[in-house]
Amino acid sequence: MAEQKIPTITSAGHADVPGRLAALDASQRFAVLATVGGGSPYTSLVAFALTPDGAGIVFATPRAASKYKNLRVNPEVSFLIDNRANTAGDIMGAEAVTVMGKARTARRGKKRDGLAVLLKAKHPELSGFIDADSTALVLVEITKALHVGRFQAVSVWEPER
Repeated sequence: MAEQKIPTITSAGHADVPGRLAALDASQRFAVLATVGGGSPYTSLVAFALTPDGAGIVFATPRAASKYKNLRVNPEVSFLIDNRANTAGDIMGAEAVTVMGKARTARRGKKRDGLAVLLKAKHPELSGFIDADSTALVLVEITKALHVGRFQAVSVWEPER
């Protein structure tokens, strides 16, 4: 088998970023969430779901968690969602989307209830956790997303508001 040529420079991608984000949402259960706390970056693994309109990501977290405290101080967050298998084939075959956005806690009511239904549909094993009074449901409004595929092909999407 011929060895794949690894790109040495970044190139403009032509991916349908909203479509790739939806595909990753359908195939991946977890994402890495990045927040900032005390001037330092902080990452966490979270169960997530993309909103039906593709403009937001929802996740649940204990209100006592560092990630929640961090986003309350600085609501600017990012997610890394990828499909890597942790094999050599990932060099050219894996894809990742970095999603940047602004996080806000969903307050009790119809909107929060809808987000809870969405998250529980994807993660039914988390139903009790999602419904707990000590759990916050967080909605991140996507401001920008970058898709990277084929090692260094970068496509950018900024939702219209």
